[in-house]
Amino acid sequence: MLEAVDFVDAKGWDAPPTLFGLVPTALIRLAHDALDDAPLTLVVQELPSDLTPESEELGAYISRVTWPDGVVGAILAQEIRFLDPNANASTPLRPARLFSGVLRDNMAQLTLLQLRPSESDPQAPDRRELRGGSGVATGVIAALQATFE
Repeated sequence: MLEAVDFVDAKGWDAPPTLFGLVPTALIRLAHDALDDAPLTLVVQELPSDLTPESEELGAYISRVTWPDGVVGAILAQEIRFLDPNANASTPLRPARLFSGVLRDNMAQLTLLQLRPSESDPQAPDRRELRGGSGVATGVIAALQATFE
């Protein structure tokens, strides 16, 4: 998951959603010698350019995705507007990135939330705050799990 966070971070904020397939590195190494020893490798999937985060169109697109047998997991990264559970109702929504991932065998799922740094904080670009865990963004997790059925 952190490799996906690093990849999306490098593209900067205000980016379109990114979908990754997770493939065993051993399968890809047959074609590419220069891979590291990680057990899984991220493979970025091309998404239509008109898909926007949190949109019905993105949800509809994900609902049509199917993966070949060699893909053992998937991660969807998208920018969202987030209200901290500890905030009151008048607090403005904060921009954030949502990273949701599942494995084909349903043995693992995880969602991480990366809050967008405040422009008024000069140290913000050097800090990356990730929150999350299981039970977050259950609709996104269910949609990703359905891509393996």
